Amino acid sequence: MIEIRNLTKTFRSSTEGIEYVEALKNVSITINDGDIFGIIGMSGAGKSTLVRCINMLERPTDGTVLIDGVDLKKLSEKELRAARKNVTMIFQGFNLLMQRTCLKNITFPLELIGTPKAEARRRAMELLELVGLPDKAGAYPAQLSGGQQQRIAIARALATDPKILLCDEATSALDPATTSSILQLIKEINEKTGITVVVITHQMSVVEDICNRVAILDGGVVAEQGDVREVFSHPSSAAGRRLVYPESADNESPIIGGSNQKFLRIVFEGAASANAPLIADMAIDVGVRANIAAASTKQIGDHAYASLVLGVDSYSDLEKALEYLNSKPDVSAKEVHIND
Repeated sequence: MIEIRNLTKTFRSSTEGIEYVEALKNVSITINDGDIFGIIGMSGAGKSTLVRCINMLERPTDGTVLIDGVDLKKLSEKELRAARKNVTMIFQGFNLLMQRTCLKNITFPLELIGTPKAEARRRAMELLELVGLPDKAGAYPAQLSGGQQQRIAIARALATDPKILLCDEATSALDPATTSSILQLIKEINEKTGITVVVITHQMSVVEDICNRVAILDGGVVAEQGDVREVFSHPSSAAGRRLVYPESADNESPIIGGSNQKFLRIVFEGAASANAPLIADMAIDVGVRANIAAASTKQIGDHAYASLVLGVDSYSDLEKALEYLNSKPDVSAKEVHIND
């Protein structure tokens, strides 16, 4: 288990008139064993600083990071090096050693801890099989595609049999098809080995594809966290709504709608609800006519979700619509506001 408690990280600023910048502010997150935990936010939110604090590549200014109850800040350098065997990392840029073959890239961390050569080679071949590149042992990174290089980086990260895999924007440099295959590989490794995975990303689709829990960072603060399905179907923070509903502006302003209208958002949790003629039924059953102001669909795990923003003409219609829609299975609705 990873327990991040009241974590703060302050950097000296290079901006004139500003002495310090707080990259993280009292961040508290618990990541359970076996989770694929997403940490998502826009550029500058503090994601990469947070992941570097988890393995103490960055020393927190305040707060604690505990792994299986051990406070990493209190470890000596020797103890910290030993602890890092259980916490490995993959990066956007792969960070492979270009003068080493794929096999020797994977054996490198084993060499550093004194693993016998034959045992290191055996382990590396097992990992090449695991990541689907058993024929690339003698190849050099420059001979591989970006996706293949990331697979070798994953194999290298797994060489010491770690408990935790940190992924810092690990698919940002890859095309969509390759991204999908790498995410599927990470998910399969998690299922086979039980390794805890922490995914740092700015891409909603990455979290939707493989994560079971998520924290949204905004300006160095945890805006919200919880089960991916719950957070993404009912975001409670402004930062969450900006990420989940990009079709709306920061203040929830829909794309289409009259200035005097009242607005509500419907979330359909499941394909059956989304396929029903719900808006037409509402007009017939309770006499509320609504226009569609914005719409989106997404797949989270094995569940389909759809979101609509509707405009109605009065508070009376709004109340009727909310009561009607919230009475339907797998449907939730709430009022959303715009600034005039």
